[in-house]
Amino acid sequence: MRLKKLFFLPSIGDMLFLSIFVYLSLSQGMGLLGDCDTGYHIRAGEWILSHHSVPHHDMFSFLSPPLPWTAHEWLSEIIMALIHSAFGLTGLVIFFSGILALVSLLLFRMLRKEGNNIILAVFLVLLATVSSQIHWLARPHVFSLLFILVWYWILEEYRLHGTNRLYLLPPILLLWVNLHGGFLAGFMLLGIYLAGELPDFFSQDGEKRTIARQRLKALSITTAICVPVSCINPYGFHILLFPFNLVSNKLIMDSVTEFLSPNFHEPSPFKYLILGLVTLLALSRERLRLVELLLLLVFLNMSLYSVRYIPLFALISAPIFLRQAEKLLADSRGKLSGIFSKKAANIAEIDASSGGILWPIAAFVTVAWLVASGNILYGFDPKVKPVAAVRFIEKAHIPGNMFNNDEFGDYVIYAAWPRYKVFFDGRSDMYGSGRLKEYMQIMNFENGWEKTLEKYRINWIFFDTNSRFTRFLTERKDWVLIYQDKVASIFMRNSTTNRMIIDRYSKKSEAGPGPGGLNNVKRLHE
Repeated sequence: MRLKKLFFLPSIGDMLFLSIFVYLSLSQGMGLLGDCDTGYHIRAGEWILSHHSVPHHDMFSFLSPPLPWTAHEWLSEIIMALIHSAFGLTGLVIFFSGILALVSLLLFRMLRKEGNNIILAVFLVLLATVSSQIHWLARPHVFSLLFILVWYWILEEYRLHGTNRLYLLPPILLLWVNLHGGFLAGFMLLGIYLAGELPDFFSQDGEKRTIARQRLKALSITTAICVPVSCINPYGFHILLFPFNLVSNKLIMDSVTEFLSPNFHEPSPFKYLILGLVTLLALSRERLRLVELLLLLVFLNMSLYSVRYIPLFALISAPIFLRQAEKLLADSRGKLSGIFSKKAANIAEIDASSGGILWPIAAFVTVAWLVASGNILYGFDPKVKPVAAVRFIEKAHIPGNMFNNDEFGDYVIYAAWPRYKVFFDGRSDMYGSGRLKEYMQIMNFENGWEKTLEKYRINWIFFDTNSRFTRFLTERKDWVLIYQDKVASIFMRNSTTNRMIIDRYSKKSEAGPGPGGLNNVKRLHE
């Protein structure tokens, strides 16, 4: 029996979208600003808009001559700058919350299109969602999560149902290549699906071989078109080399936190996703197709190599997980599996009666009203970001070049550029191995660290308070602590040219890093 459409009844997809969007917008949005890289993306976008060109050289650091910079996320940065100019950081949090919620909604619809069991689909979307949270930040890579899912869905529809929407991939790529370097995942998927057709082409006869030949031809033509399309960007074909140059830089991959392997000593939904998939494949009698095997192997290897690829594996593995789980359930003849399948069918029937987009629209309108009325306000957390310290820097008019923590550099770019320029920031790919080594040499006060400071004429140091480097400098007489709070510490070179600033501020921090010093610094701001 076909139920009447009830437009006021939210569908399960609506509820998934709403739960993530409302959760992030009203409660956990500050987490999306957990990385100050958001700040330099905003300023880069503003620079592009004001200069009407895309930068090819760095403008945020004081290093001279300016370093070559491939701003491969330039279009994302323009979007971020425009949103920030109208709605501030709060607007960016809401915007990226909407994209993340949309990704989960699209994944649910993809699973529902391919499978019958709605309960399993909801479970897998939730598992993929919590696994992906590890890299939920208001940064351009979120666009790649959306595009890779759409790209994957188009290829799966072609493989499983023969629905040919491959013509959509080149225009998608044209947008994707200018938004984020993750576009390379699109080529990886094309390569995997091409390889997946080879067994049928070489081992089958008749109609199956003809179909495999047609698919190989269509995928090959699509790939051939996508290659020149990807070169339609400010950097031309060089953009194709950028991801390879980054991942081949061992020092950067071994030093930057988000490029490191997952830590399985901590609770991790990703770990349970892997264990569940391994268990399911061991129990299932259904062999994986070559495409499915390659998808799992390639993206699992990427996610085990670097935590930033975990969301990609979560999205890629979910449809495969669902197909295998449904086949295992169908092969099971137990009473429990029958009840489970019947319950899922009943829920799916009720869900089919829901209609419209009333609830998502209502959520957007409500959140927009709360933002406009000032009831939702997000910014970089002063408890963990150097917000107060940068205010002090601007008030004290500290002169000369700084050496800074890379995360602090991102915030300085956001809050104090162009008046202050940084030594290092989150663009480790731009700085390269040489300057990363110098950064680490100073930070770990390795042999020759003082000469490196002199090389760059460093006059003051801006670093996190809870660090070995800060504790080391506190004991030195050639560096004077002029500011300290629970987040950041500022040291000035003990020289006659700095005497006025040192005399003015060092006495206010005589108590040092203890409670007295922190209280004095607080009074200084007030």
